[in-house]
Amino acid sequence: MLHVPVLLEETVSRLVTEPGGWYVDATAGAGGHAAAVLAAAGLDARLLALDRDGEALELARAALAPFGERALLERANFSDLAEVAARHGVRGVRGILLDLGVSSMQLDRPERGFSFLRDNPLDMRMDDRQELTAALLLQRLPEAELADVLWRYGEERMSRRIAKAIGEARARGETPETTAALADLVSRAKGGRRGHAHPATQTFQALRIAVNGELAALETVLPAALDLLGPGGRLAVISFHSLEDRIVKRFMAAHEGRMESLAKGGSRWSGQLPRARRVGRKAVTATAEETARNPRARSAKLRVLERMA
Repeated sequence: MLHVPVLLEETVSRLVTEPGGWYVDATAGAGGHAAAVLAAAGLDARLLALDRDGEALELARAALAPFGERALLERANFSDLAEVAARHGVRGVRGILLDLGVSSMQLDRPERGFSFLRDNPLDMRMDDRQELTAALLLQRLPEAELADVLWRYGEERMSRRIAKAIGEARARGETPETTAALADLVSRAKGGRRGHAHPATQTFQALRIAVNGELAALETVLPAALDLLGPGGRLAVISFHSLEDRIVKRFMAAHEGRMESLAKGGSRWSGQLPRARRVGRKAVTATAEETARNPRARSAKLRVLERMA
């Protein structure tokens, strides 16, 4: 399936405010957002594109080929943004984009093991150079730690029951090694389907986040990205679930700060540095038309932060 960039027009219009300068797409994916940003930013603009997924980066390379040397691509986790940017002399950036979570093209490749719609090995790695897979995680994590992962990263209310079922299967030498086996085990542990979502949806989300260290990487990249921006530069973040969005909102609010009254009169600004302001108080969400074209956009939230002088 062709990858469709989420909130494309909304993102580009908020990220590109003047022509020229450096831009960064730290989650390049198939290159849709990156190509649109470069096209909008004019002939004097350059872009650094990162992605830890080798297959995705090759797609981005093809999408950005028309821009020649104006596009610089590197295979790297966005948590390494500061190091990669410093190595290439990228500073005073005009705009940085983070499009979080798993992409539709990763979900559409069943052999990657992100989805339970087909039976494949439990992999879930965004970077196939790392050792840890979802199957290894199920084999290695003690039951209590597994329950904690399901609760923290999947907000799964039946986390202990599911972890116990996995522990019992492990004791029998039947640790799930495929997506269908895990989905079936979770479904039985939860008592079957309830509502529209598959019973294993939250478990799969939790394992994917744990395998790829997604939330820890997000906590690392946000301050690095803000430091990399020049005055007036903007950070745009597209999130797809409440765990990501909560981290983004907290970070942006802390750097936006507030004015506090002093006991002896006057006031002072209180907040983290560098100082910034949110572009729009509410998250931008997809229109009904975009959601109809691209169901993945339904849960997307765009938040933008501008660095102040």
